[in-house]
Amino acid sequence: MKTKLAFIVIIICISSELYSQTSGNCVANTLLMAYSERTYSSEPVTDQQLDLILRCGIKAPSARNKQPWKFTVIRNDSVMKEIINNVVPGNVLVVISGLESESGTTPDFDCGLAAESMFIAVHGLGLGARIYGSPAGNINADKERFQIPSGYKAVVVLRIGNVDKSVDAITAATPRNSPEEVINYYK
Repeated sequence: MKTKLAFIVIIICISSELYSQTSGNCVANTLLMAYSERTYSSEPVTDQQLDLILRCGIKAPSARNKQPWKFTVIRNDSVMKEIINNVVPGNVLVVISGLESESGTTPDFDCGLAAESMFIAVHGLGLGARIYGSPAGNINADKERFQIPSGYKAVVVLRIGNVDKSVDAITAATPRNSPEEVINYYK
């Protein structure tokens, strides 16, 4: 009996150690499991979810802490379709705009960091997201229409929504390059 109990305790200890190494870091797990969704359900993103996502964008790092961004939230279906043609009801678009001219800073890069911070928050909430760069040109061609603040230019668009559970997007996703292909260690 004591042997069985000791064996069970050892198994539990080993299991918890393995679990803590793989699942204990929720940020790393979120980063490793995140992907750019392409298929969404019409279940709406809640105001509470959106507020948390936007606050994560605000907390993103930026050069010299300039925070050179503005976030324009679009929930209007017809306006969203002008920007990205396959949006579905319930999606939200966040246009991340940076200062048009700020000498000595990197607003486009900083806006990318804000987008990534929100992207991670989206996945941490169990939602889906995709970052788009190409719609920025069309938005900038008609800033007033899309309510981009004066002195700013659209840099990227973050699409947020609930993932369509009928699609196996993880196995269908384009594989990532291996570490050997992208990491170069200085010797």
